[in-house]
Amino acid sequence: MSNTPHAGAVVVHGGAGTSRDHEDGCVLAARRALAQLEINGDALDAAIGAVTTMEDDGRFNAGSGSVLGLDGATVEMDAAIMDTRGRLGAVACVQSVKNPVRLAHAVADTPHWLLVGEGASRFARTIGMPDAAPVTERQRTAHRKLLAQLAGSMPVMPGLDRDLIEHYWNYNTPMRLPEGVACDTVGAVVRGADGHFAVACSSGGSAPALLGRVGDAPIIGSGFFAGPEGAVAATGIGEQIVRHLLARTVYGWIADGIPLADALQRGVALFTPDIKVGLIAVSRTDAGAFSNSDMPTSKMVQR
Repeated sequence: MSNTPHAGAVVVHGGAGTSRDHEDGCVLAARRALAQLEINGDALDAAIGAVTTMEDDGRFNAGSGSVLGLDGATVEMDAAIMDTRGRLGAVACVQSVKNPVRLAHAVADTPHWLLVGEGASRFARTIGMPDAAPVTERQRTAHRKLLAQLAGSMPVMPGLDRDLIEHYWNYNTPMRLPEGVACDTVGAVVRGADGHFAVACSSGGSAPALLGRVGDAPIIGSGFFAGPEGAVAATGIGEQIVRHLLARTVYGWIADGIPLADALQRGVALFTPDIKVGLIAVSRTDAGAFSNSDMPTSKMVQR
């Protein structure tokens, strides 16, 4: 269903492969974004407000719900923001920050667009951003479950290196890694009543993954993109999403006049069904979401 041209619109997602039981968190995030639009009409402020809400929720893989690395202690987060007023900022592999999306916004005010690792964390301390909340029992439980799944994914005889066996695996069926490992993001796209667009996204990392792994969330054109014809955010397996420059590709189709719903479905169809991926977008006249797996979402339009 199309929306009135230039009416404010918000779409948020809680991550491809995330339970729809968490959709209430997306509804709250969208409501806060819409309320922010009513206050000052700024699409980026609204998008950041939505993502901050989901970072603070604790159930999504972002902010206080981010996954623990395989060491059971390290949390590495990514986030990004972009709008059609020229604001662009991102952080990657940042630690000990409560709201990475707000840090990405702060980066947009520096001479740079992307800060990573220790430099990003030091920048957060410099500008007085709050530290991350303590690791929760929910995060520890998810980590213990992951380790149990990894340990049971394939029996290994004493003296044999599991990594070497995985590297040279030559059976017709793949090695069974844990189902539903965290690789998702949260995101929001917004159209302001003034015709400007914005996108914000945040990711709590992936597990299992090497230390220092970066997905699609902070990569412009892959996990996010905003331009004069709309805004797009992607979620799913980052290593696959970046190979298609998914957000920019879908944005290009929308800009070429392909209906938004068709563009989203076409983008998801670039991937085989076993690769969880989802998209949200707003254009001048429409807003929507599409995924090949469960993905909690919420769409709201100004009246």
